[in-house]
Amino acid sequence: MKDKLRVKELTIFLILTTIVVITLGGTIRIYDAGESCPDWPKCFGTWGFDISESEQGIWYDENPDEIDSRGVWHRYSTFEIFTEWIHRFLAGMVLGPLVIVNWFLARRQYGKDKSIKSATTISLILIVWQGAVGMLTVKMDNEHWSVILHLGSALIFTLSLIWTWMILSIRERESWFYFGSEISIIWKKRVLFACVLTLLTLFSGTLVSTSPGANNGCGIGGFFQSWPLCDGKIFSRITNVVAQSQMIHRWIVALVGIILLRYSYLLMHENDSKLKKWIHVSTLLYVINILLGGLYILSWTQENYFIETLSLIHLILASSTFLLIATAYMGISIVEIVEDNNRVIPED
Repeated sequence: MKDKLRVKELTIFLILTTIVVITLGGTIRIYDAGESCPDWPKCFGTWGFDISESEQGIWYDENPDEIDSRGVWHRYSTFEIFTEWIHRFLAGMVLGPLVIVNWFLARRQYGKDKSIKSATTISLILIVWQGAVGMLTVKMDNEHWSVILHLGSALIFTLSLIWTWMILSIRERESWFYFGSEISIIWKKRVLFACVLTLLTLFSGTLVSTSPGANNGCGIGGFFQSWPLCDGKIFSRITNVVAQSQMIHRWIVALVGIILLRYSYLLMHENDSKLKKWIHVSTLLYVINILLGGLYILSWTQENYFIETLSLIHLILASSTFLLIATAYMGISIVEIVEDNNRVIPED
């Protein structure tokens, strides 16, 4: 039994490491260090991160096509370079090899289990895809669409690991995610709808944070003027999607918030306590994150900067909300696997 638990434990470790990598990606963004390693897979032609400003200048002279998008004289601190370097190291030297190990162990320990083999294979494919998207993001100098693709791929990879964990938990008759057949039939489409819309809020928020000047798209006039209103207005005609992405993001956020609150209200009348808790916690995190987003906008100071740590927490909470709802949807979907295997898991 202990031998078989290793795959599950390794999968949990991979999930936690992936969350750290996503958080580091957000840290890179708030320090505006996305181009601090302008080449890939190396960093300024080296495998290290301690690269002086003079060494950066020499490398740029030798590679004029890689000049930083903020100008020929822009230089990065060792800390900024380190954030990008450690992000790549964890993704390429820790996650990648361990996903391969997990795939191999799953085949050795659960050779006849098609669902586990499929789940670990999907994770393996996605980590390779994620590496390719990371390279593309560097080559495209962190264009907003490439950053959105990179974040989306990371979240889908995380879900593939959670799916693997859930299947392994079924084999051990654990029921932390099992909601039951009746509630699953009723709520499957609703939870999927909420999952897709929550992902859309993440993508629209990423567009705001990666587009120059978009954070100021609703003005910096203080409470009510710049938040919750947008430049003193509830809505303006859309003439430039990127420039007005903050207003678009806010309307999407408001729509999804209303839907989640509605779902939470409807679930109050359901007997299934597990799904109720998942949606209620997700809704609470979502509402808190709305307020945090407003606090970020209002944090603008006379020194002309936002408190970017709030932006990082905003990203983490948004990602967590999506992962919670997506995991709830997978819990609903996995009922079919449970029934196909005649593994009745008792409910609380």
